[in-house]
Amino acid sequence: MHALPTCPRCGSQLREPGLWSSAWRCPTHGAVAPYHVLAHTGPDAVAHVVSRSGAPLWLASGLPPGWVCSGFAYAGDDRTGARATVTAMSGPSPLGGPAELFIIAEEPGVGLGSRHAGLAATDPGDGFDAGAADAKVIAASHPTALWCLPEARDGAVFVGEAKGLWLWALVWPETAGVLMYDGVILTDLRDVKNQPDIDFGSVSPRLSEVPATLAE
Repeated sequence: MHALPTCPRCGSQLREPGLWSSAWRCPTHGAVAPYHVLAHTGPDAVAHVVSRSGAPLWLASGLPPGWVCSGFAYAGDDRTGARATVTAMSGPSPLGGPAELFIIAEEPGVGLGSRHAGLAATDPGDGFDAGAADAKVIAASHPTALWCLPEARDGAVFVGEAKGLWLWALVWPETAGVLMYDGVILTDLRDVKNQPDIDFGSVSPRLSEVPATLAE
């Protein structure tokens, strides 16, 4: 269902667990939660992630017409379960042209949100939530504040906390970040008994990409 896993922080190929270690290892970052991108979208992909996820699998609604789900990914293995998840969505930007939205839930220290945001630090860092929130969403029926990270060089990056984990909302291009000011609702698909009616598109290549700021 998915390609070989990579490092959630830098995209490098990993050394598989062996006789001396049960962990997947990155040549740069050591033991990491292996990052898997599912090769297909659809109900089976949802079930695959939900069945092994210790982190929410968020689905966004309240987006403009024409938006579809364009893939899923997670970081984790059979031993730890999924410690981070990504839901990719794509559709028309309110300002014209195509746009993409990644909703990421992750435990501290995984580094997946930073990877897709092109940030060197593993987590948002102290003080990211200083001052008034830049946007708000409804996550699992709770109003949830998000703060913009201005140091991100590619796209609009918002971060907050939901269900005790990091919540990242990454939007490309940056101008499409206005989506996050317009009543976005996030549902944890682990909490849904009957899977909602989801429009699926093709898998976003961005799920497997390493931002240029990290590849340099």
